[in-house]
Amino acid sequence: MNANEPLAERLRPKTLDEYVSQNHLVGPNGSLTQHIKQGLVPSMIFWGPPGTGKTTLANIIATESGRPFYTLSAINSGVKDVRDVIDKAKKNGGLFTTKNPILFIDEIHRFSKSQQDSLLQAVEKGWVTLIGATTENPSFEVISALLSRCQVYILNAFNKTDLVTLLKRAIEKDEFLSKKHIELKETDALLRLSGGDGRKLLNLFELIVNAFNTEPIVITDDAVLQRVQNNTVRYDKTGEQHYDIVSAFIKSIRGSDPNGAVYWLARMIEGGEDVKFIARRLLISASEDIGNANPTALVIANNTFQTVTTIGYPESRIILSQCTTYLACSPKSNAAYQAIGKAQQLVKQTGDLSVPLEIRNAPTKLMKELGYGDNYKYAHNYENNFANQEFLPDEIKNTKLYDPGNNTRENAHREFLKQRWKDKYNY
Repeated sequence: MNANEPLAERLRPKTLDEYVSQNHLVGPNGSLTQHIKQGLVPSMIFWGPPGTGKTTLANIIATESGRPFYTLSAINSGVKDVRDVIDKAKKNGGLFTTKNPILFIDEIHRFSKSQQDSLLQAVEKGWVTLIGATTENPSFEVISALLSRCQVYILNAFNKTDLVTLLKRAIEKDEFLSKKHIELKETDALLRLSGGDGRKLLNLFELIVNAFNTEPIVITDDAVLQRVQNNTVRYDKTGEQHYDIVSAFIKSIRGSDPNGAVYWLARMIEGGEDVKFIARRLLISASEDIGNANPTALVIANNTFQTVTTIGYPESRIILSQCTTYLACSPKSNAAYQAIGKAQQLVKQTGDLSVPLEIRNAPTKLMKELGYGDNYKYAHNYENNFANQEFLPDEIKNTKLYDPGNNTRENAHREFLKQRWKDKYNY
C-alpha cells in the first residue's frame, strides 16, 4: 500500500460487505443486491452527488458478477476511445466469458451527443453492459435513446451515521492511521465540512491527522477548524460547498444584490463547477424569482444556457456574469411560482374533477351528441376578445390561484384582470 495514495483510495471497498451507505440499493433488500448476486446486471446510470460511491459500486458489481471491467472518463475520452474499448470488450468477452463485459463511464453527463450515440449499438446488442456515473440529472444530460436502455439508480449523500462509520473504519483499518493513537472526540466540524461527500471526508480527515505533531491525536471541532484554516489552499481546492454556494448564489439574485451574486458565481467558476449547472440555475431563478415582473429575464437566461453550452469556459464566465447581474437587477416576483404551487395543492386536495362540458374537446360525433363543447364562447367573437365564462370545475369555481405581484408589469396584469373578472376573482 502506498502512503502517498489518498486515504479515500486506500479504503475503497472491494466487496458489498465493505460498502457503506446506499442501503436502498445494496442493503439486504436493496434493488441492486439480487441483481449483483445473480450476475444479472442491466445497463444502468448512477446519479448522485460526488463522493457517494458510484465508481466503487461499479467496480464491486464487476468483481462480484465475474465480468471483465473497462473504464473511461468522459473528461478525456472521445468517440474513438469509446469504439476502441467496445471492440476490445467484444473480443475479450467472446474469448474468456459468456457474461457481457462492463463498461464504466465516469461523468457520462460530459459526453456529447455523438459520443453517447456511439454507445447505443453496443448496449443494444449486449456487447457491453454500460454503467454510467453522473452528478447531473440524467433526464437532461443523457440522450433519450441511451437513457431508455438503462436503469437509473439514485445514490444519496452519506448521512451522519455513514460518515462516522467511515471515520471509525479509517482509524481501525487503514494501514497507516491504525498505527497512530487517534481519539475521535468530536465530529460535527468534519461532517459539516464534508457536505455528505465520503471521499472529501476521508481525505480531509487524513489532512487533519497529519497536521498533528504529537500523540495522542485528539480530534475535536476546534482542532479541525484550526487546521483547516491553516491549510486553506490545500483544502479549498477540493472543498467547495457545492449546495451551500449555489444557495448563496440564488439568494443573492433573489435579494437583488449583483455584488453578492457575482461573487458566488466566481466561487463556483473557480471551483470548477459545470457551466451548464450554473446556467440551469439561472433559468430556474429567472422564472421562480422574477417571472412576469420581467419576462425578458427568462429569454436572457435561456439564451445564456444555449450560448455557454456551445462555447464553454473560459469565455462563458462573461456571459454568466452578464446574465447574473441582469437577473439580480431585475424586478422580482414569485407570483407564477406561488400560483402553480397553489394549483398543485388544490389538485391533491380535490382529485380528478371533471372538465366542464362547454370547454371539453369534441372530436367525434358521439361526443358532440353528448354535449361536449356546447355553449363554449369563442373569446375572439366578443368585444375586447373576452367572454365571461367558467373555466374551472364547478366544485372549485371562483378560486383565485394567480395573484399578480406588486411591480410595474404585474400591476398591469392586475388591472387587465380586474376589468374582466371584477365580479369573480376579486382582483
